[in-house]
Amino acid sequence: MSGNEEHPNHPSIDQSDRTVPRNLRQTGDPDIEMLVSTRVRKSPFFHKSFNEEGAWRATVYNRLYHPRGLIEPEDGGVMKEYDALTNDVTLWDVAVERQIRVKGPDAEELTNYVVTRDVTGMDAMDGKYVILCNEDGGVLNDPVLLRPEEDEFWFSISDSTLMQWLQGVNVDTDFDVEIDEIDVAPMQIQGPKSEDVMIDVVGEKVSDIPYYGLMDAEIDGVDVLISQTGFSGEKGFEIYVKDAQKYAERVWDPVMASVKDHGGRQIAPGHHRRIAAGIMSWGQDMDHETSPFQVNLGYQVPDDKEADYIGKEELEKQKEQIENGDYPFEHKLIGLKMAGEPIRDYAPDFWIISDPDTGEECGYLTSPWWNPDLETNIGMGFVPADKIQEVTDTPLNDDIYDETLDLEFEVHLPDEYAEEEGEPVFATVAKVPFKESVNPSAREQAKLNARKEAESSSD
Repeated sequence: MSGNEEHPNHPSIDQSDRTVPRNLRQTGDPDIEMLVSTRVRKSPFFHKSFNEEGAWRATVYNRLYHPRGLIEPEDGGVMKEYDALTNDVTLWDVAVERQIRVKGPDAEELTNYVVTRDVTGMDAMDGKYVILCNEDGGVLNDPVLLRPEEDEFWFSISDSTLMQWLQGVNVDTDFDVEIDEIDVAPMQIQGPKSEDVMIDVVGEKVSDIPYYGLMDAEIDGVDVLISQTGFSGEKGFEIYVKDAQKYAERVWDPVMASVKDHGGRQIAPGHHRRIAAGIMSWGQDMDHETSPFQVNLGYQVPDDKEADYIGKEELEKQKEQIENGDYPFEHKLIGLKMAGEPIRDYAPDFWIISDPDTGEECGYLTSPWWNPDLETNIGMGFVPADKIQEVTDTPLNDDIYDETLDLEFEVHLPDEYAEEEGEPVFATVAKVPFKESVNPSAREQAKLNARKEAESSSD
């Protein structure tokens, strides 16, 4: 290869606003085996997921093995898991969502300093979806934040190291807190019958938990914390098992039995459904070089938070630029509906997006999948911001996801999904979420409330 040729790891897509560009080489699935060794931890549910329930593949998430396939492809694979999630009830092993605890007299003050949203209004036994950003406004993590006690917060983290970040922040700030990973392992119960399962295992009082609310309970004599949350867009709950290395399986067994009694089963986390709900996955759809304003998280940057927080100055600057019509990034994440054969499994690459008018490569998919309810392939991906700006007169903020944009792209799917071998398929920009969640996000709820207020004022 001569020095003037482009390397396939780095095609012509402009990633100049990233320090480490995405590897966009189209390698495909090399059909390799995962090494199981002691360098990567086994969760307290490992034996249940892999040895008893038959999980047949895994990924590594927060340095733990994570089951990502329970039904073999020849038996229906991941799309059969989708059926169980959307029609019945499912159990997920999500012990990889490690709990980082901040505890002490200054727990609220430190937590409010590292997250963009104001947490001072949270009461004990409240939860909230939050993001933490660095000084450049990049998203470091997007955990569910739990407040089990007045002086205690748990960060239920996505797949990026957070404990060391929090400890490092506190080296200079010296808040009076303890910061540790604790021995708590969550499981998710997701699907239309999830409440029935929870009533079986903890009683009728679970029905009183509000969305993002918490409840203390016991399962087979083991203390657990329950939240009405999840990563699916379906109705769901999470059970946080305390002293998990000792008691995780004791909680798992009665929950699993109830799930099966209600016609459900264990599945891998439902990425096919979370994509439809517009829920993002850290590492795929965003990372520490991604601004919340690029990925439908602008609502996480409040106008009225007086307290200082990490990234505040830069995020407020970005927000002002966007409102003034000066979008400061090369790309923005959008939703796409795509032609092609049904995508029924995880994408091994960031598939390339091109401009149909010029044929030039211009972006990449982050999270594609077939949606049987919509009967089309859907996905989220990064495209040039200036292409979006050409078809709308509004600033490129979160409101753009509610617009119907007359904009098309081409997506270079692998031959197994392409309509014609070696040829891209057409894709149209779609509203996000593609399919409404049972419990709308804070941004979606704000839109619903605004719509209701507008309708009531016009009556």
